Amino acid sequence: MSTGFDPHTFADIEALLTDSFGTRVTIERIEPLDRPWVMRAHLTDESGLPDTVIVKCARTRGYSLRSAGELMRCEHAALAFIPEDLHQDVAPRLFGASPDSRLLVMEDLLPRVELTEWLRRDGHTPATEIELTAFASSLGELAAASVGHAALFDARRTALGSDAARLSDVKHPHTGLWRSGVTHANSLGSPLSNAAVRDLDAAVAELAAPGPFLALTNGDAEAHNFMTGLNDGGWLIDFEGAGFRHALTAATSFVVPGPSWLEVSGPGQIEAFRTAVARTIPEAEDDRRFGFGLASASLMWVLIRAERLEMLDSRTPGDDSRYQMVALLDAGARVAEAYRVLPGLVAWCRQTAALLRRRWPDTDIDAVAPYTWRRR
Repeated sequence: MSTGFDPHTFADIEALLTDSFGTRVTIERIEPLDRPWVMRAHLTDESGLPDTVIVKCARTRGYSLRSAGELMRCEHAALAFIPEDLHQDVAPRLFGASPDSRLLVMEDLLPRVELTEWLRRDGHTPATEIELTAFASSLGELAAASVGHAALFDARRTALGSDAARLSDVKHPHTGLWRSGVTHANSLGSPLSNAAVRDLDAAVAELAAPGPFLALTNGDAEAHNFMTGLNDGGWLIDFEGAGFRHALTAATSFVVPGPSWLEVSGPGQIEAFRTAVARTIPEAEDDRRFGFGLASASLMWVLIRAERLEMLDSRTPGDDSRYQMVALLDAGARVAEAYRVLPGLVAWCRQTAALLRRRWPDTDIDAVAPYTWRRR
């Protein structure tokens, strides 16, 4: 079976593990996983060693502002930073890394699986609600523990070869991707009003200058990046996008749909996240301050996803990605309405959702259960 690894890579993995465990380690076989750059290595039966480890290698190309190498350096830095500098047990242990960070070997969290798998199989149940809340708490605890430690994380990235100053993480939520969403909405007949533009400027400014909310997030706070066994604790994974940015960017997946879901839940998870964050960020207890940050991050995500409007308009009726876009606009508006902030952007979301319901009659649906999986 082809694994994508050459014999030299096998030897590199074995050398990393041998150095880490202080005893000779031999790989029995490599098991491909869902993502071609992540694999499970089965080790020969040696006393005191895990049966399996997770091996992650560099992608063929990067995404967003980061090259493939930078993604790996960020994950490498984060997996060392979290246990050693923050003393937090919320991520898998790093067993070894190549000098160029293009190969990472880490703890296998089996039998735990991605929370996404439980949600896809069981839907939104009391049991998965508990795990979603645990996920939110873990994100909040990570943010709370990291406040004030950005320089330590940047030093780790720099030591691995990153240009941390050039790759400012606070730019991540508003790198300009939202501009395409505005352009596509305008072409469909829903331009931003002057009030919405002012709100957008305010939201961008909030995310660009987080102030007390500057904290570490993994950069992709979705359910597939939380490993759980249901009632057996949980661990955050995938730190390729890790960086110090506005802490509330990590909470948006509980109030507005991410790429996978048509609807999400929210209130319980947001309260758990807020409670955890407030441990070191007392400003989180201020409703307006917290609400403005959450609404800014959520509406920025709405605008970024609006980049898909032109593509969705060309799809056939009944495509549930169309409904997801309408649900996303409604959800973004609800977040801002709940905290009575950004009324111009709220009006734009409502206006655009109404336009899409007229343009796409198949999306005029009364209700969909939380965590209904998007088919395509």
